[in-house]
Amino acid sequence: MSLYSHPFTAGYWREALQSFRSVRTMIFSAVMIAVCIALSYFQIPLTETLSLSVTFLARALCSLVCGPLAVLVFAVAEDTLSFFLSSGGYPYFPGYVLTTMLGCFTYALCFYRARISWGRIILAKTLTNIQNVLLGALWSSILYSKGYWYYLTTSAIKNVLYLPLQIVLLALVLRYLLPVLYQQGLTPKQLNGNRIFSRRG
Repeated sequence: MSLYSHPFTAGYWREALQSFRSVRTMIFSAVMIAVCIALSYFQIPLTETLSLSVTFLARALCSLVCGPLAVLVFAVAEDTLSFFLSSGGYPYFPGYVLTTMLGCFTYALCFYRARISWGRIILAKTLTNIQNVLLGALWSSILYSKGYWYYLTTSAIKNVLYLPLQIVLLALVLRYLLPVLYQQGLTPKQLNGNRIFSRRG
């Protein structure tokens, strides 16, 4: 395993392809799907289209370990299974699967084989929230009676207010789970050594 400062190298995508073919990756993805489904039962509904959820934590972890290729398969399976097992009354719509795929892909580009930092965490969560706002409003305007700008506004308010807490939660999860992932041979050694997550940092 190697570290890359950005995903625009051949080596990065070779490792991503290896992860895609790995049995350990498949097993870890299956575990994260189960975690996502379990976490989805604890979401807090806000409106007919909005809720507070922490499933993004499992998605980010899976993206970090499995990479940008394998996580696309994970996203389809996780979103589909989560709907049938714990939809919470929301309708099934392929657009939401696309949003999940894009979000997981973004997490992977920011975290997979990378040195984790506050900057990467803030960037990844901000980008995924922007995607959720723009695409979520589009899907809601198709499925429900109110217009695009209504859903865009309500979703933007929710995501802006929730963003700082999401960033802190994600940082805490990575702070405590990166050493475990390294010990299991799922992440490069350097991830474990990043100062921001060290006991001295």
